[in-house]
Amino acid sequence: MLLVLCIDLDDDLGRKTRFDTPVVGRDSVEAVAVALATADPEDSDSNVLFQGIHEHDLLVADPEVDEQVEVAAVTGTQGSDVKANRAIGEEIDRVLAGLSTGENVSAIVITDGAQDESVLPVIRSRVPIDSVRRVVVRQAQDLESIYYTMKQVLADPETRGTILVPLGILLLIYPFLTIASFFDVPGAAVLGLVSALLGLYTLFRGLGLETVVDDAVSRGRDILYEGRVTLITYVAALALMTVGGFRSVALLDAVRASLESALAPSLILAALVHGAVQWFAAAGVTSSLGQVTDEYLADRFKWRYLNAPFYVVAIAIVLYVVSGFFLNVNGVAGLPGVRPFSLSDLAIGLTVGTLLGVFSTLAFAIAESRFPTSVEPTRG
Repeated sequence: MLLVLCIDLDDDLGRKTRFDTPVVGRDSVEAVAVALATADPEDSDSNVLFQGIHEHDLLVADPEVDEQVEVAAVTGTQGSDVKANRAIGEEIDRVLAGLSTGENVSAIVITDGAQDESVLPVIRSRVPIDSVRRVVVRQAQDLESIYYTMKQVLADPETRGTILVPLGILLLIYPFLTIASFFDVPGAAVLGLVSALLGLYTLFRGLGLETVVDDAVSRGRDILYEGRVTLITYVAALALMTVGGFRSVALLDAVRASLESALAPSLILAALVHGAVQWFAAAGVTSSLGQVTDEYLADRFKWRYLNAPFYVVAIAIVLYVVSGFFLNVNGVAGLPGVRPFSLSDLAIGLTVGTLLGVFSTLAFAIAESRFPTSVEPTRG
């Protein structure tokens, strides 16, 4: 038996007509095709249905085909391809179960594109496939057809942004050059600016960064509206890190001027760390306390969250002592902003930093066990 199988992966048939699927039989498929074409004349799935009827009629009229021929339409679901493929597999099972024949069944699959053909492995696991026919609608290549196609493409917001924005920037080159000539601005600067705009836009579109930017703006708006403490603490932390960056560069310049020789990479790193670590640690403690405060206000607080500021302080102590020891060993001890440490100071600093991290972890773990802040969900 030959089964002409019409595939509608995204269930346009079920969503746009009153018919339930699967649909089996020539008359039923023809009624469904007419209903879909009436509901949405632009839907290519109606062409799939009519092509299935056409293939069915050709096979029935062919004297060399001595098998029984049937036509059916099956649909998936809108959204995930995995769910759609599973839905089509279930409908094919229902079609095969309803065929009252003792013959072996093979399928002729009718689709309207490569996306629908992703379901072929699902079909092949249930019934052999003799052939696959992709329906391509022929359009007249006249002016009206071109105009209609362009209108449809530009009606899509994503396509419109992809095509019109670069085109608009390119068309603005001449007005920009004209305006720049009145202010004695070199044309190369204008062309460079336009090229930079096009490059940034291409990178944003190619890397999908517009979604990241939209999400960041949305999160920032939510933070403003919800009155989160982290907004203030993050700004303060950014300011502290900026000051720390300037302090580290200033200390490096002072070290380079005092030695009057090429600095080893380890000494450069020690100077940068020694000048910035205190400010960076203050920024880390500030931001972590703001996050802990927000978690507490949102009833999501856990004792272990308080480990963050202690860890920051512990790491800062270790880095500050190690960098001061390196600067002291290399003869940079009398400069403003440099705190020299001896070998015994280094050992004490490493011990204090380690014990601070360990004790904070143990203390808050005990606090969590003695005074639990929330009931942990049990796993079944």
